[in-house]
Amino acid sequence: MAGKKFDRGSQDVGNILALEHVNVRIPDQALATLFYVVGLGLTRDPYLMVGLENMWANAGQQQFHLPTAAPQVLRGCVGLVVPDLEALQARLGSVRDKLAGTRFDYAVENKHVAVTCPWGNRIRCHAPAPEFGDLTLGIPYVEFPVEAGCAKGIAAFYRTVFKAPATVTPDGGGALARVQVGVRQELVFRETREALPPYDGHHIAIYIADFSGPHRWLAERGLVTEESSDIQYRFTEIVDPESARPLFTIEHEVRCATHPMYLRPLINRNPAQRQATYVRGRDAFVPGLS
Repeated sequence: MAGKKFDRGSQDVGNILALEHVNVRIPDQALATLFYVVGLGLTRDPYLMVGLENMWANAGQQQFHLPTAAPQVLRGCVGLVVPDLEALQARLGSVRDKLAGTRFDYAVENKHVAVTCPWGNRIRCHAPAPEFGDLTLGIPYVEFPVEAGCAKGIAAFYRTVFKAPATVTPDGGGALARVQVGVRQELVFRETREALPPYDGHHIAIYIADFSGPHRWLAERGLVTEESSDIQYRFTEIVDPESARPLFTIEHEVRCATHPMYLRPLINRNPAQRQATYVRGRDAFVPGLS
């Protein structure tokens, strides 16, 4: 039947279904609670990792994983959408004194709040906006600095290996690669002339539909670093798919769509709730109401 014509390709997601979590080790769970839960307003997962050896901090449908060990610092920054930037600033101000002597800091910069965790991880906090769709709480992107000349090869890697939509655009004197890793989620690779800090083992986790195809490609080139289980594997090096030249190091925890934790419902609280101003029925975070 004749009708309107639509660009069906505009709704493609690609083989990477979701970016689920960012994992950085932290040495002090009390300070991590002050920062991630009290300051950022996130929610400690009440069901898993409830001891002192790890904390999973829920941010919408994504998480920060924070195992207890020597601190790791992500090379780049994590994008985080929160419902209210003014409320965020008030919360961050409330923990400043208790985080004195750490690397904690925050500042308003060009419509976002740039936040640094007690160990140096950078989080760029945004208000909900059209570029994030209907997201009001979550992680829409992780951005990494990469060496000059690497963006094109990185985009080609994700297109070739993971069949993920990826673009390369000019960015100042270099280039910027954007890789779609879910519904309105991206990995961003921005070229820089500055020296990159050494990689310390932090990782990201993704879910993919075609689980075996990327594994086959990576295994044939000796790039699989961990055969975790029948539903998960890991790799660390992003390489040029034609020359095999290493382009960037970041461990990917790769999970299949049949993984029992895929699309696991996450508990998110309303950080505006206070005992003195308690409102019935507003304990949980509900988009548009909290």
